[in-house]
Amino acid sequence: MTEPGKPFINPAIALTLGIAAISTGAIFARAADAPSLVIAAYRVGLATLILAPFAAWKSSKEIAGLTRSDWKAVLGAGFFLAVHFATWIASLDYTSVASSVVLVNTIPLWVGTLTPFLTGERPGRGTLAGIALSFVGGVFISAGDFAVGGRALFGDALALVGGLSAAIYIMLGRNVRPRLSLLAYITTCYGTAGAILWTLVLVSKTPFTGFSVPTWWAFLGMAIIPQILGHSSYNWALRWFSSSTVAVCLLGEPIGSTLLAWIFFGETLTAWKAAGGALILAGIVLAAVNEKG
Repeated sequence: MTEPGKPFINPAIALTLGIAAISTGAIFARAADAPSLVIAAYRVGLATLILAPFAAWKSSKEIAGLTRSDWKAVLGAGFFLAVHFATWIASLDYTSVASSVVLVNTIPLWVGTLTPFLTGERPGRGTLAGIALSFVGGVFISAGDFAVGGRALFGDALALVGGLSAAIYIMLGRNVRPRLSLLAYITTCYGTAGAILWTLVLVSKTPFTGFSVPTWWAFLGMAIIPQILGHSSYNWALRWFSSSTVAVCLLGEPIGSTLLAWIFFGETLTAWKAAGGALILAGIVLAAVNEKG
């Protein structure tokens, strides 16, 4: 079963709500007192467990009927989603929330570069301008974090790998989403990522039990809010928007994450970060207008 030809909600509204939900991801990850690999595994694993009964009820025939090409796209997307979470969540142990979230959201740059080769789409000039403007805004937000030292730079590098893998995840999703329902896609994709991450947890013998009650709540919150609500919202939007536009809109995450990091962890809000947020919003608007055109 696939979505009808007309969306039941304005895709722009769905994307906005999705970005707000995704912005909580770094906060939950910081709040969870557990190894980064375990945090990633619980995030995707719990989300899959929550979705699985609904998929079995609504989408079992669709999943059973996936073609070989569809499985390649879904499994590939799940693999790169696993890489994305493993590297990005690990980066939060080494660098600031602002720097990590900005670098992981270099997604539009990767999408703009790789899209013509992987999906056949060619971003318009307006979208490319939006990408450039938003990326400059991202640099403004993280200004000062890059000079903290080798430890921060290692975290920045992990976040950058997370951005590249997320871009490939989005582009593979864009390829398969027009012919596959949201529930079937996210259940198989998140399930693949979860299986990979839990395999890594078990093989590496990383402890995955004995955590505090707040950490367990953080795991559950991460699975529901940024994963099921956030990621699923923009996976849904991939049916209606190009991968380039969705990627640009995801740059709204540093704004929300930076504000939440200020509220919960006392990370400094500066004029540079305010200016960066304004540039990111301008880039998102420019890309969205170009998409409509």
